[in-house]
Amino acid sequence: MTIQGFCLSMALLPGLLQKVNAQEIYAGRYKAVFTSTPRKVPTSKTPDGPLAGNGDIGLTLGGDPDKLRFYLGKNDFWRAYPVYPGGGIALPGWLEMNIPALAGADYYAEQIQDKAQIAARFTKDSLSVSVKTWVSATTNTVVVELGTNRPCSVDFALKAAEGNTSVNAEGVEAGTHWVTRSFENTPLLAWPSHVAIAVKVLGTTPGNGGSITLKPGTQTTLVVTMYSNHDSKDWKQKAITGAKTTTPAKLNQLRKEHYAWWAKYWSRSSVQIGDPFLEKYYYASQYLFGATSRAGKFAPGIWGPFITRDSAAWGGDYHLNYNYQAPYWAAYSSNHIDETDNFDKPLLDYMQSGKQHAKELLGIRGIYYPVGIGPMGLVTTRWPLTADEMEKRYASRENTIDGGYKFLGQKINAVFSVGNMLMRFYSTYDAAYARKVYPYMHECANFWEDYLKFENGRYVIYMDHYNEVMPNLKNKGQWRQLLGDFNSTLSVGLVKMLFKGMIDVSGFLNVDTERRPKWEHIVKHMSQFTVREVDGKPSLKGVESSPSPIHSGVEGLARVSIHGLVLPGGVCGPVTDPAFNQVLLGDVSRWKDKMKAPGEWANTLGNGVETCFPAAVRVGYDADEVMKQLTDRIKRQSLPNLWITAEGGGIETLSAVPLTINEMMMQSYEGVIRIFPNWNRTKNASFNQLRAYGAFLVSSDLQEGKIGVVKLWSEAGRPCRIENPWPGRPVQLLRNGKKAERLSGSTFTFATSPGERLQLIDSL
Repeated sequence: MTIQGFCLSMALLPGLLQKVNAQEIYAGRYKAVFTSTPRKVPTSKTPDGPLAGNGDIGLTLGGDPDKLRFYLGKNDFWRAYPVYPGGGIALPGWLEMNIPALAGADYYAEQIQDKAQIAARFTKDSLSVSVKTWVSATTNTVVVELGTNRPCSVDFALKAAEGNTSVNAEGVEAGTHWVTRSFENTPLLAWPSHVAIAVKVLGTTPGNGGSITLKPGTQTTLVVTMYSNHDSKDWKQKAITGAKTTTPAKLNQLRKEHYAWWAKYWSRSSVQIGDPFLEKYYYASQYLFGATSRAGKFAPGIWGPFITRDSAAWGGDYHLNYNYQAPYWAAYSSNHIDETDNFDKPLLDYMQSGKQHAKELLGIRGIYYPVGIGPMGLVTTRWPLTADEMEKRYASRENTIDGGYKFLGQKINAVFSVGNMLMRFYSTYDAAYARKVYPYMHECANFWEDYLKFENGRYVIYMDHYNEVMPNLKNKGQWRQLLGDFNSTLSVGLVKMLFKGMIDVSGFLNVDTERRPKWEHIVKHMSQFTVREVDGKPSLKGVESSPSPIHSGVEGLARVSIHGLVLPGGVCGPVTDPAFNQVLLGDVSRWKDKMKAPGEWANTLGNGVETCFPAAVRVGYDADEVMKQLTDRIKRQSLPNLWITAEGGGIETLSAVPLTINEMMMQSYEGVIRIFPNWNRTKNASFNQLRAYGAFLVSSDLQEGKIGVVKLWSEAGRPCRIENPWPGRPVQLLRNGKKAERLSGSTFTFATSPGERLQLIDSL
């Protein structure tokens, strides 16, 4: 049976709450609704307007009804300058649409996520104008469809953003308007970026200066195409030709392909939990991620392709101490593997520079990465290039710290990304993928073999810091007094994760046999996580010791520690170390004591909503309480487009709700599949095709306190280790629909074959 055929059969599980697929659930219930003009468009952070995208081009709708602005971002359009502000991802331009008759009109728009389109209607007195827009899932095309109930004049113009050293041009070719924006020939620019945007009108003939008249019963369509020099050497002509040659027939074909792509996307997995509020944000987050990331395209930065101005916060770069990695975390278990395919390339492209940093700054092997990079080997995080600017921004004239690069006291920036690589590897056991990322992992291992110190029978880590340490206006240049962290939980956990992964991946690829004893020794003798008593109860300590009062004062499980231990670290949990897991569970139970208002649980308003909530689920904290706190957190800080916001970042929050719910439905990160491991068994729920470690797609349902049939599809033919869904009861295994072994025990393991369909049934 093909994967697609199996997907269809898996969707027909008996006893599901509703016998409909995810797309139908979504279309009928979940969309974002806007009843007023967006106020955070343009912005340097997350916009609050309706959004659409194809993983490369991002569309943000802004402006009032009479002055609409369709902002066009693109993941590959960067000003490749090593310092921000000024460097980082840039805004290509926008389409503006002026409809004077709609001044003061009522605003209504929907972000319709199953079809990935924005549908708006603006009304004033007896005039009603409809605007439907979508970003083609399969081409570099944006479509804006206009309708009206009365004749109405519209003036449109295509604009390229200006300034910030860009070179701009515009023109008209055979009725197609075009603009270009370029960054080139600027000192310190790593590589040039060019982008062209073109627009053609279908359904009516525009007048001079971009004026069109909408008529009742006639649809007018603006077709916008956008290409960069990273898409094609003929980027400008490709954009112009793409718009110029679009016909109604071609547009209809694009629409069919667009709907088909998104239908396939939604068929990958689904959950039903009986909580409309969290389901709404679950699917909205999946939509926004699907609009943000795509195989074969540049990886998204902090704000994805939804860029509405130059100099986005932190340059919109790839921030390597969690922001870059976190948006992908839910995609693995949600079975959206294709959308993670762009993750590795920026990391691989920076390897040569990383080797130079390790050698020149630390005198060791391996790779050493600064906190922020970009695509194509770009570094985005140099200190300001002049001492005067350095003093203005950081109260220090030292612009040569660590060779002029921002490492900010952290050695873990390269190894942090290994967590994502291992998530994908364990989820797929894809040999080609393992071979692609193994050289990167290998260089991380080289670095940490050299950097670790073996003292008193254990490996220890000096001078890798729990948080960023840097000069700033508050410490007035006295930042070096804060350096000196010893055995940060972040460092110890991620390094242990690395070497466990090296053992597994090298064994899978049958390479580096002679080095595995060393790696096994490191894993076995890595320092233990530091635990102290707080109010008579054991509690995690963020670092074993530190001269920084902030770092030494971190008591209990918190976001940064979670990264090393639980997510993405995955080196502890209820299966791996039940006793230590109880310490972490106790720490999570005390998060509530620190709250001053709803939404403050786990201290995630600044960062970490995608980290703390799924981690609480993994360690076993009460599911109902997690859902309540997550609901409060979303209500406290989110936008009308259903984007959950954080002060310190953007698209990483898109994994928060999906990963939290996925972990309640099914867990496998410790090598054991667990069905409804942390869920209130009195509440009906179901999940379809969540992806488990070992390369299994898993489906099941829970009704009236009873887990139904557990269905698995073995993608790679790996052994399946699963916790008995019906404790104390025998289990019947079916292979490809036929009875096979009877299984018993609290946990059991059985062999599988590639492509095999499996079912587990309570045999009593």
